Amino acid sequence: MIRRVLTVLGVLLVGFSAACAAPTAPGGAAGADGTAMVLADGYEPESLHPLLGYGVEGASKFYDGLLAHDADRRLQPALASALPTTAADGLSVTVPLRAGVTFHDGSAFDADDVVATYRALLDPAFASSVRSDWVTLAAVEKLDAQTVRFDLAGPDAAFAHRLTLGIVPAEAVTAPAPAEESPLSAQPVGTGPYTLAQWRRGESMELTANPSYWGGAPAVERITIVFAVDDNTRAQRLRSGEFDGTVLPPALAQTFEGSEYTVRDHPSADYRTVTLPTANPITADPAIRMALNHAVDRQGMIDALFAGRGSPASNPIPEVLSEYSEPAAQFTFDRTRAGQILDAAGWVAGPDGTRVRDGVPARFTLMYPATDTIRRDLAQGFTSDARAVGIDVALEGLGWEAIEPRMGADALVLGGGSPFDPDLVSYPLLHSSYAGDGFNNPASYVNPAVDAGLDAARRALDPAERVAAVKQWQRDYAAAPGFVFLTFLDHSYVARDEWDGYEQVVDPHTHGTTWGPWWNVEDWTPRA
Repeated sequence: MIRRVLTVLGVLLVGFSAACAAPTAPGGAAGADGTAMVLADGYEPESLHPLLGYGVEGASKFYDGLLAHDADRRLQPALASALPTTAADGLSVTVPLRAGVTFHDGSAFDADDVVATYRALLDPAFASSVRSDWVTLAAVEKLDAQTVRFDLAGPDAAFAHRLTLGIVPAEAVTAPAPAEESPLSAQPVGTGPYTLAQWRRGESMELTANPSYWGGAPAVERITIVFAVDDNTRAQRLRSGEFDGTVLPPALAQTFEGSEYTVRDHPSADYRTVTLPTANPITADPAIRMALNHAVDRQGMIDALFAGRGSPASNPIPEVLSEYSEPAAQFTFDRTRAGQILDAAGWVAGPDGTRVRDGVPARFTLMYPATDTIRRDLAQGFTSDARAVGIDVALEGLGWEAIEPRMGADALVLGGGSPFDPDLVSYPLLHSSYAGDGFNNPASYVNPAVDAGLDAARRALDPAERVAAVKQWQRDYAAAPGFVFLTFLDHSYVARDEWDGYEQVVDPHTHGTTWGPWWNVEDWTPRA
């Protein structure tokens, strides 16, 4: 599923009450005993409700899902007491539940809470923004107080990965109403390792360790997350000692090498792509689409813009899912070939170098969020490469409120990605059933061959059959692309190295203080 940048970053960022009005003392952000931590993030969550996408990939500090991913991306039981059992026909999944777990309000966790959470997810009255990610879920039933069964409309090979959704107390979803109106949006009540002590919107968030956490009370007892959008501002305040860590663009992060901070670069499945809307006559043209995919210098962008940190992207399958990657579906940088494709399609260079066909110039608009420097830089690089083959691209840096209504007609630098399973992001991005569904397939890409491959991969219960289906849809996509995938970004972080417990993880699209070094901060201990 694809979103703005979302992020949960905010999750960890605790209470920055001090950020603007009373900066943290230089060198003292962590506190003397290491039980407190101050982080900075460039993004702030709009809501803390799981049904609105908060922590949906399992990294929430307030909520637990039935399952969670470990550092090797393997599923592990969380509120489940063991991994699920899938029926032989793939049409039901049974999950045993952990006993002795309580919510932050002291109420006991059991099967009723799981059933209520997932039924609310399915109920249109709750208007869950992530409902479309569970289209294969038909029903959820309580078998007993410690066991639930999910019934599926059809086999879904990735279904277990969807069980990271945070579970809320049943009483919080008793009355059907839009989730955005729920108190949980600002006052989370979960079973997670931290509770929300304070949220000053636009400034900071404070998290306090849950002493009754089923996984053990966290040793880092207090986390303050300061929200600071500007990259350079975060870097400057980090240098002054206000923060224990933050996320920064790769090149800026490297300037902290040799300082009191440690620079950590995390590989990710976080792609950036340029959408090519079907409704726009220029970006819908197959020759324009194919030519642009060969015109862009992906590695050149990575080297010039990100200090070499990242990897080229031709479709949504990241390097970390190498078993699914199809080498024959990768686009090469070949401007000669791009020009030949355009020549063959009748696009002829005009007096100013812009190609023209039937009196119509090869020109379109590319949008990017104005505050996102990485997307801005990529947009500029893309524009330069497109111009080199005679395609004129006009850039517009806008707010999301201006971008969203135009996503069906104008190109956009879009982000997304998951390192856990090829279905989770690829299906809603490329399948025609999601055409025009918000950030899922916003440019309405439609390709019956790709649809068939995505469906076959989702239904496949045999691993080898599934790999073959995923590779097939990549080949079909490469024959008729609807995007120009540019790069999978490395995520760069700068942090004090004063705790034990760090484990590197491959980040999804969501990152910041939620993922990155702090994805398992509840397991960290102060270094003696």
